[in-house]
Amino acid sequence: MFPTSVIFDVGHVLYDWNPRVLYERLFEDERALDVFLGEVATREWHFQHDAGRPFADTSAELVERFPEHAAMIALWGPRFGEQIPGPIAGMVAIVEELDAAGVPLFAITNFSGEFFPPFRAREAAVFDRFRDIVVSGDERLVKPDAAIYRLALDRFGLAPGQAFFVDDNADNIAGAQALGIHAHHFRDAATLRPALVEAGLLR
Repeated sequence: MFPTSVIFDVGHVLYDWNPRVLYERLFEDERALDVFLGEVATREWHFQHDAGRPFADTSAELVERFPEHAAMIALWGPRFGEQIPGPIAGMVAIVEELDAAGVPLFAITNFSGEFFPPFRAREAAVFDRFRDIVVSGDERLVKPDAAIYRLALDRFGLAPGQAFFVDDNADNIAGAQALGIHAHHFRDAATLRPALVEAGLLR
């Protein structure tokens, strides 16, 4: 079965995400910044938000462990959008081209249910082109759990073979392929475009 629709990941596919973009403006000492992001507000800690835990809970726990960093921890949630500096080069053009060609667009993202709405509103010009977006934090399911792909396919009204999934994480790609979803391991827009052409989704 040839794919008819594209399902995008968001972070590191459509948009860059890097906590350093925010915190390098707040720390004067780069070594202190490295300690904060490497040992305190780590990506592993943040992954709890993608899995559906409230920032109020995760931040309180982290402040209890690292009270000296309380002020910086408190900024993570309210200023999360500043950790997302902009789109990945060339990807907005691909989204626009697919949409103009009438290809249905969807997304499955590991993203906090609290943090996603203001980000989506900020980037409405892009996300308004999408028919639906499954957000892990809302569903309390994260990629590569097969359950989130099954939920998304059901919600999107797609059979696995109708979907072309784009993600930068190899585990997420393997999870999708295990269900029969066409999947592309994203590196950049330049290599995605010919893959979309080969799949018959772009000319």
